[in-house]
Amino acid sequence: MKRGQSYSAFTMQSMTDQLMPRSRRSVVGRRTLLASAAGLGVGGAVLLRSPATWASPGSPVLWQRPDRRAAPRVAGLHTQFGADASREVVVSWHSTASVSNPRVQLGSPTDGFGHTQPADTSTYRDAKSGTEVQVHHARLVNLQPDTDYIYAAVHDGAAAELGTIHTAPRGRAAFTFTSFGDQGTPTLGKLVGTSYVNDNLGSPFGADVAAGVERIAPLFHLVNGDLCYANLATDRIRTWSDWFENNSRSARYRPWMPAAGNHENELGNGPIGYSAYQTYFTVPDSGADLTFRGLWYAFTAGSVRIISLNNDDVCYQDGGNTYVRGYSAGAQQRWLAAELATSRANPNIDWIVVCMHQVVISTVDKFNGADRGIRESWIPLFDRYGVDLVVCGHEHHYERSHPIRGQQSNDTLTPLPVATGTDTIDTSAGTVHMVIGGGGTSAPSNNLFFTPAQCRVITGVGPADPATGKRPPIYVMENAPWSAVRDPDHAYGFAAFDVDPGRPGQATSIAVTYYAVNGPYGDLTPVDQFTLTRPRASGLGHN
Repeated sequence: MKRGQSYSAFTMQSMTDQLMPRSRRSVVGRRTLLASAAGLGVGGAVLLRSPATWASPGSPVLWQRPDRRAAPRVAGLHTQFGADASREVVVSWHSTASVSNPRVQLGSPTDGFGHTQPADTSTYRDAKSGTEVQVHHARLVNLQPDTDYIYAAVHDGAAAELGTIHTAPRGRAAFTFTSFGDQGTPTLGKLVGTSYVNDNLGSPFGADVAAGVERIAPLFHLVNGDLCYANLATDRIRTWSDWFENNSRSARYRPWMPAAGNHENELGNGPIGYSAYQTYFTVPDSGADLTFRGLWYAFTAGSVRIISLNNDDVCYQDGGNTYVRGYSAGAQQRWLAAELATSRANPNIDWIVVCMHQVVISTVDKFNGADRGIRESWIPLFDRYGVDLVVCGHEHHYERSHPIRGQQSNDTLTPLPVATGTDTIDTSAGTVHMVIGGGGTSAPSNNLFFTPAQCRVITGVGPADPATGKRPPIYVMENAPWSAVRDPDHAYGFAAFDVDPGRPGQATSIAVTYYAVNGPYGDLTPVDQFTLTRPRASGLGHN
């Protein structure tokens, strides 16, 4: 399956034929989907036929009319994959009031809803406002690989919200995923005088880029940190809610898999500041202590292993509300080493893709810069285990590196390019790093490129400023022999990755396109196109 494998968005009012996959799937008509969803939240009791595998004989599902007078609505509906994306999905939504009997009804497009899965509720109390947020997570397991499902999230007294799921293929198969970071919200969240302004680095492009992702309709989307910048906002709860409202148009139909960035670090929210992020998302379990739960994780889709990391643990830069460098005391590092070793030894895994926020490469001036902390802690592991691709944000522009392996023995540990071609790249020789930070913020950095290319590298921090408490970065300049492609002309966009599993004994490839997003309808302009390739591993997965 190529691009467009998963569903495009639909609503209760208009479940369009765009829901249909573009290859290797049975056709599910709009009328069938409407019949499956008939009556949800529109009054009266609705009888839904249940697939035999999900319901006992003679026990159809009875759906009652919602009582809209008291219960909060199903807000911020979104999905995440489990560790095995072919069989595990989590459906999540949130409220700021208690709800009764949160649950998900799961079914097929042809047979309607049948299986009911209760949701677990996680909470955090925002330290700034004192507001408690409840997030309801329904874990759907034992799903069939490469299969379409419909679902409805609901709690007592609320109208159901609909979504769809397409599980990942199991074994080698084609699919598409997308990636960007640094989004913010398109909403105005703060009253200044008589006018509302955006106080969390958001812009209207945060909506445009989400619309662009839906035009591609990937299997899943990677969010490379700095999701909504709630830590900068006057109202952190509203900012998170605005972010989910904007992105639910996509995230209820395909998992948005996040990495925690420095702006997910919120003063007072948990022992190290990430409790909001950790509560909103249920990601695959990494075995980490409760304090670190969800900050690093991995999942498999087809023959691709995705590893999500939290760089604040190793970065020198003081970028969040609190300085947390070294917070895991090496636990994340040890997990990463073990995870990379296992993934590269797995004969059914061809590709290792790392999603993280802060960067190893950047050639813009007067912005964040690259961080030596990542170079000294994680680049040797990426080299040792042959990581193919790293996607980041943090810098608000697009650029990519040549494949790199090894480092110069200088103050900045300058990465060494192993090839300089920009069209077809063998990642078995070196790792390609992509900065994809044009998700929608009001502070793009594409007009700040050094000419010729250079890099400011943070090699440490100075003493805390008495006025702000922040530790100023110490920069060292380096030449950038690793720099391959930069986009000075477009502030906003995302990357799409088309995985081609290849044939036994041959190479596998990923065709990459970086799209600039040009307007409110997600209009896309291809800016950079190239191909990653590597030999297939020796597993016996599907062709």
